[in-house]
Amino acid sequence: MKSKSSNQNQTTEPATDWTLDQSLRPTAWKEYIGQENIKQNLKILLQAAQERQHPPEHLLFYGPPGLGKTTLAYLIAKELAAQIKVTSGPAIERVGDLASILTNLSPGDILFIDEIHRLNKLIEEVLYPAMESGKLNIVIGKGPGARVIQLDLPPFTLIAATTRIALLSSPLRSRFSGGTFRLDFYTREEIQEIIRRSAKIMGVEIGEAAAKTIASRSRFTPRLANQLLKRCRDLAQIKKKTIDEQIVLNTLTLLGVDELGLSAADRKLLLTLIEKFGGGPTGLNTLAAATAEEEATITEVHEPYLIQLGFLDRTPRGRQATPKAYSHLGHQPPINKQEKLI
Repeated sequence: MKSKSSNQNQTTEPATDWTLDQSLRPTAWKEYIGQENIKQNLKILLQAAQERQHPPEHLLFYGPPGLGKTTLAYLIAKELAAQIKVTSGPAIERVGDLASILTNLSPGDILFIDEIHRLNKLIEEVLYPAMESGKLNIVIGKGPGARVIQLDLPPFTLIAATTRIALLSSPLRSRFSGGTFRLDFYTREEIQEIIRRSAKIMGVEIGEAAAKTIASRSRFTPRLANQLLKRCRDLAQIKKKTIDEQIVLNTLTLLGVDELGLSAADRKLLLTLIEKFGGGPTGLNTLAAATAEEEATITEVHEPYLIQLGFLDRTPRGRQATPKAYSHLGHQPPINKQEKLI
């Protein structure tokens, strides 16, 4: 009897951290904050498809990580009351993997492929007829005895997401007939609204000033805003307090996140460029060696936000710190360097 009671109690506990991210996802359009233009286009597309009693056409979402591409896919499935099957480009290693996924779809299902730019090119070619005409062509055997078996697939919608749309081949991009949508960074006000909504779902109280501080340091990205909120919740829980501005400031200090959202690694990159190389220009491989970071980490993780803030320039001769970077880090740019950069 004791163990049965224990199991019943577990079902009523709040969502744990490994299910919380799923709980924070919107389940209706009114709960999805931001990306208004995309939402309006999708609402029209979905309503028209439902009136025709046909699955919506294939969709492609692209943009920086953490902006809600996966969330949109789940929301579309929710609006259509459809089953969603989730996979990713790297997970589909062989043609047989794709064939297994496609043949197990039911009419009206949604197939979501994340990081589709990492899909093998041979597998892409099998995907073309599946998207275009609902046919799956499988080659059996090799050499002169090889033959092609064509399987009819149930009507389905492919939703794909990528952070690097330039790596998608033109034939694949052109087959997303429902539309290709770019997700933009959110405004500070939208991030604040997302934080307030997330705090309510998590069952924690947060002050307006605290929400504003988190929003100002979240790089205009909902995923990062929710991550920072969870860490603030942890400290507030230990201190037996609500999430006020002081709790937020203490948490962000512990995490090394400054007032513009720069991490310790971001600042190290800029400081290395300024202090070791006079602000640049410096080649990427030299900068990577000096900071002990991989080149891909610099270009894909650190640089986009630094360039967005106007702290870093990419020049033909290498990376170069701007006067804004000097000012933010409390350094005075050399006079000759300042003249070149202004």
